[in-house]
Amino acid sequence: MVGQLRVWYMDDEVTDQRLEHHRNPPQFIDLDTLKKLTGVLYWKIDVDKCKEEGLLDKVRKERGYSYEDVIEISEEKLPNYEEKLKIFFTEHLHTDEEIRLVLDGSGYFDVRAECEGSKEAWIRIEVLKGDLIVLPAGIYHRFTLDSNNYIKAMRLFIGEPVWTPHNRPADDLDCRKDYLTKKEKGFEELIV
Repeated sequence: MVGQLRVWYMDDEVTDQRLEHHRNPPQFIDLDTLKKLTGVLYWKIDVDKCKEEGLLDKVRKERGYSYEDVIEISEEKLPNYEEKLKIFFTEHLHTDEEIRLVLDGSGYFDVRAECEGSKEAWIRIEVLKGDLIVLPAGIYHRFTLDSNNYIKAMRLFIGEPVWTPHNRPADDLDCRKDYLTKKEKGFEELIV
């Protein structure tokens, strides 16, 4: 896991979700801490040379990603844009991993994690062109565009795509229970 991904604890402001929302003073998190706290995985991919580079194919093979599609999120490209943004930003989880490779543009994934003991806090992950992130099944998260209002991303799946959000609370789902068990063990079984 290498790269220049920016990750930080968010403030509690409820202003425009597209802003960075840093605490005062800002509290950045390194990639190892992000993985330890949340199980989120990260790779930096050269999307302009990914065939030659081979890293994307290697990750796909190692993790069993067999299906892909591309989504563009902007007012011009996404039908029902405002409604979809509200859905993406509603706290939820999935029964499968959420895998995204940013092909162009930028945005934020927010994930829930413990901070200062057992208190939960939002961690904001800024994704830019070339960032490949994997959110584990069962993690509470949400997505928003940043102030550029555009992202183009490859969505990867294991098998046929399933994109069913389960809004919080969904603690009774097996994927959530499995996630919490893996978290207790420190996400040691993750393939990187």
